[in-house]
Amino acid sequence: MKRLSLLLTGSALSIALAAGSVLAQNAGQPAETKAPNALDQKPAFANQTRAPQPARMPRITHEVVADGLPHLWALEFLPDGRMLVTAKQGAMHIISEEGQAGPKIEGVPKVLSGGQGGLLDVALAPNFATSSMIFFSFSEQRDDGNGTSVASAKLVPDDRGGGRLENLKVIFRQMPSYDGNKHFGSRLVFGPNSELYVTVGERSDPQPRVQAQDIASGLGKVFRIDMNGKALPDNPFVNRQGARPEIWSLGHRNLQSATLDGQGRLWTVEHGPRGGDELNRPEAGKNYGWPEVTYGIDYSGRPIGKGITTMKETEQPVYFWDPVIAPSGMAYYDGDAIPEWKNSFLIGGLVAQGVVVLHMDGDKVAYEERVPLGARIRDVKVGPDGAVYAVTEQRGGGESTIVKLTKS
Repeated sequence: MKRLSLLLTGSALSIALAAGSVLAQNAGQPAETKAPNALDQKPAFANQTRAPQPARMPRITHEVVADGLPHLWALEFLPDGRMLVTAKQGAMHIISEEGQAGPKIEGVPKVLSGGQGGLLDVALAPNFATSSMIFFSFSEQRDDGNGTSVASAKLVPDDRGGGRLENLKVIFRQMPSYDGNKHFGSRLVFGPNSELYVTVGERSDPQPRVQAQDIASGLGKVFRIDMNGKALPDNPFVNRQGARPEIWSLGHRNLQSATLDGQGRLWTVEHGPRGGDELNRPEAGKNYGWPEVTYGIDYSGRPIGKGITTMKETEQPVYFWDPVIAPSGMAYYDGDAIPEWKNSFLIGGLVAQGVVVLHMDGDKVAYEERVPLGARIRDVKVGPDGAVYAVTEQRGGGESTIVKLTKS
């Protein structure tokens, strides 16, 4: 392992070493101090945005445990403590406990790598200990365009630190296809009954993004499927004529963060436009508004649609950010190594360049804390040791590192 004491630019990292927790100098003040993009928009309830910082925050040590890695997108811990990672350009690797990447895993299908597309998330099957099955999402080139697809395969490691995928099967395809290179999503989360939640984007452009409101379309949705890719019989639209039966919720923009809470419920964070990143707890059949209702503004500076933030038929976000954090990767902290974070959500920030910690009070945000890392954070996981692991990336590609966060 490598301890670094430099500002992270690529693979160097700023480290703060101290003991215990500290009294926050700005307790009660929000972590975000920049002016919002949408100056005239107001939250619908207290602490829906710019929640205060907690009175005490742990001092965190940042330690690079693996570097010189390809441009990574996702990380998943294997039962033996090693890490399985996906590289955006289309490779999987197993990272040893010493931080060394093994050879490329054989049998990974060809992915469409370009723009925001590539090899995306990876998740272990709930019965991985006996089945060795993994599930992963990727951007797939198709005859009529491209889209996000989900595959399953058996992971067979070898004695060289690599391995191969066997019995590969594409189990689900987001439809319709679209010839674009943005907003593929996607995160994969298994629920408590082995249901698989698949989050995707609405492909960004004005023409397809309106389909986020259309239950006949798979754009801008959360899906809920079984391990064979089929809609579950209690999905909300399974008996609705013309609807895609796999849909769980609709009206989403670009979902790149998802996890379960301590009750086994799905939570997500999606990218907003200029402002309007949203924390939601997607529920069956509910509409989360995009693009008809949103916080934030268009990249052009103009309102999105009619510029409204509330509508009777749509759900309010539990929390939103303006300016954006640009979320990617999310975990629920239920470990003991950092007790101040118990029952909090940890969200990787691409623009925030660190980990955003949301302390919850029931289903509302009580406090927001930020752990600056000086790098774009693509994924966040809680390790078997209770430490937090963050995957860094560089805009436009370049190398990634895996950073371990512990209380010092």
